[in-house]
Amino acid sequence: MKINSLHDLEAIKNDFLHKEKEFQFTAHICYAAGCISSDCKQMKEAFLQALEHAKLQSKVKIKLTGCMGACTLGPTLIINPGSTLYCNLNPASAAAIVNEHIKKGRIADKFCYKDPHTGEIIPNLKNIPFFKHQKKIVLQNCGTIDYASIEEYIAHDGYFAIAKVLNTMTPLEVIAEIKESGLRGRGGGGFPTGLKWAMANAAISDQKYLICNADEGDPGAFMDRSLLEGDAHTVIEGMLIGGYAIGASKGIVYIRAEYPIAVERLTMAIKAAQQSGLLGNNILGSDFSFDIEIRIGAGAFVCGEETALMNSVEGRRGEPRQKPPFPVQSGLYGYPTV
Repeated sequence: MKINSLHDLEAIKNDFLHKEKEFQFTAHICYAAGCISSDCKQMKEAFLQALEHAKLQSKVKIKLTGCMGACTLGPTLIINPGSTLYCNLNPASAAAIVNEHIKKGRIADKFCYKDPHTGEIIPNLKNIPFFKHQKKIVLQNCGTIDYASIEEYIAHDGYFAIAKVLNTMTPLEVIAEIKESGLRGRGGGGFPTGLKWAMANAAISDQKYLICNADEGDPGAFMDRSLLEGDAHTVIEGMLIGGYAIGASKGIVYIRAEYPIAVERLTMAIKAAQQSGLLGNNILGSDFSFDIEIRIGAGAFVCGEETALMNSVEGRRGEPRQKPPFPVQSGLYGYPTV
């Protein structure tokens, strides 16, 4: 359906939460790259077949999620209520969990997390030392929501921020809030985001661009990949807010070819947002229009630097440009770019 207003978002949220109450259990199955490499697909199929065999499908809502944050434990499964974490699973253990936890209503201790030092069984995710002191912010939905469901993202207050921005704030008010937050860039220099947005907003041009740098060339660094695999709509909504603040109508996500799962899920999320009217023309009934496309990088480390990245998007050699001019003055194709 087309989403034209805050009222439409609220209706989708309420409908989703109402339908969730029809299930006795929710099974969160990690479907991120780490668990996929550990054969979580076979585990999922065994879990579904065991539910079908026991005629328990109507009791369990299945959610395929992004990374839960502990790849060494994969494949992983969390069953709610209770936040029971089952780890290092295979098809046989998945079927046993259905018989024990879903059918008989008791925790299958054999497959729960065990403290590596004491051997103590810790079934509740929130009590595991690795997790209990964490406060997730950017990754708060990863491992919780179904990565393929725009409705569930909305049910977790997704797209309510852009609705607030478009209905109640001017671009300069958005920038003022970003400045007050103290948010800074994460590329190493720590440049204040609000200041960069203010400079781009002040630039006079009939075209401006907002680029999401998801190149992530550092060896062993998977923050961008994890976010895009598990909660791509957060990236889209953030780009919408940034685009509105600086006056851009075009967004580009630059992502490396080595992240095929992230590319696939981001593509799916962009298509869902476009079909819902959350990307495109006159978003949420406003005068603001913004759309996003994906550009695939060839894996050059230097293209993580913003001007080299823009050269790459333009089809040129990925090498840094001299500054000034800065990208907020003359960036992609010579237009102001953040």
